[in-house]
Amino acid sequence: MHHIRGILSPFVISFTKKFCLKIFDRMLKNEEAKSFIRSNFNTEIILLFTDLNLIKPILDALKEEGYEKPTPIQQQAIPSILEGRDLLGTAQTGTGKTAAFAIPILQNLTEKNIRNNQVKALILTPTRELAIQIEESFNAYGKHLKMRNLVVFGGVKQGAQEAALKRGVDILVATPGRLLDFIAQGIISLKNLEIFVLDEADRMLDMGFVHDVKKIVKMLPAKRQTLFFSATFPDEIKTLANTILNNPVKVAVAPVSATADTIQQKVYFVDKDDKLELLTHILQNDISDSVLVFSRTKHGADKIARKLQSHKISAEAIHGNKSQNARQNALTNFKSGKTRILVATDIAARGIDIDELKYVVNFELSDVSETYVHRIGRTGRAGAEGKSISFVDSLDLLNLKDTEKLIGKKIPVERDHPYHTDNLVAQKRDSNNKPFQQRPRPQAKENIASKKPNNKSNFSRNK
Repeated sequence: MHHIRGILSPFVISFTKKFCLKIFDRMLKNEEAKSFIRSNFNTEIILLFTDLNLIKPILDALKEEGYEKPTPIQQQAIPSILEGRDLLGTAQTGTGKTAAFAIPILQNLTEKNIRNNQVKALILTPTRELAIQIEESFNAYGKHLKMRNLVVFGGVKQGAQEAALKRGVDILVATPGRLLDFIAQGIISLKNLEIFVLDEADRMLDMGFVHDVKKIVKMLPAKRQTLFFSATFPDEIKTLANTILNNPVKVAVAPVSATADTIQQKVYFVDKDDKLELLTHILQNDISDSVLVFSRTKHGADKIARKLQSHKISAEAIHGNKSQNARQNALTNFKSGKTRILVATDIAARGIDIDELKYVVNFELSDVSETYVHRIGRTGRAGAEGKSISFVDSLDLLNLKDTEKLIGKKIPVERDHPYHTDNLVAQKRDSNNKPFQQRPRPQAKENIASKKPNNKSNFSRNK
């Protein structure tokens, strides 16, 4: 009998432990209590979104988006942000960071129910691409709420953005340059701001925007909630964080960096103007299967789909401007094989989960390296083989370097195609996805005074 009890005891203990943890998963909302359980039971508490005290309209939206379990940063950040605490997050895009701040911001503003036309939450981000993705996330999670969201960025005429601002905006996502333009014109006021999010702070520094950020911070009300996110913390970013945060909660998560060994990765060097022709060539001559193509922008996705359709290749685009029904129909057509090519933006592709998908094409490389891992992870599922193809032009070369650094390997270059070029020269992107041009430094006054006048002229009276 003692022998049997000795055999059964570990099973009883294991069952009891799992049973207790399951109860704790549902009941514990206190971070200290959860930390105690993790350390003493050597396990991780897995919550559902339904455990995070979220309001029903947000839970319904998350369910429709296919979200069930929060990622580690969402588990850590959402409760503290809901409490109104400042937050310092060490996290990269691709970890679920956007939802970690968007969901509680939507809930807090909904519950306060302040009705005026003033901006109540500002999310400052370095690039147009990230700004658009963040706004699409707010639209998705807040689809059943009455929040008014808007994204503003440079590189386009300001008329439509200005009109929307004058109608009233609750949540504003912005790049620094366009935001300062609107503030200077008196179109945007931040005096009633309640929540400020600084996203990708280290990239702000890399892109030369940190002085613009400091200008904007000086315009914010002293009484506010501040959420600060950065993947790395060089000294200038540490100083900035210490300046604008008030007793913050600190959260940190590791980046997603591994790619499956079952995925064969290749890079195609090609001039930007030849990308559409190269894609058409590959789909007509090299690949007969279904292909998921990733586009940086919604406009780009539509353009790619139209080009393929003009060559009698069945293609549809899905992105944030499409209705939910249109996106679902396109996805259904792709899964059934009715549509051979699906062109998607990163946000719109979240619901795509197809085990037998063999090919993913990156029409451009994202300037967020982790996005590459998520994109090509759509193929090679469940141990199956998959192939990823990335088109790289001059503006993609630096992104390729960052991506290879993240995944820890060089991606082989495919030279056997009619549009191959060895003449690409690396160019930086600016916040509007255009070639970055360094701002000319103002000339020192003493140099100006001492500079000899140039009397040479190309004009000759004798000509």
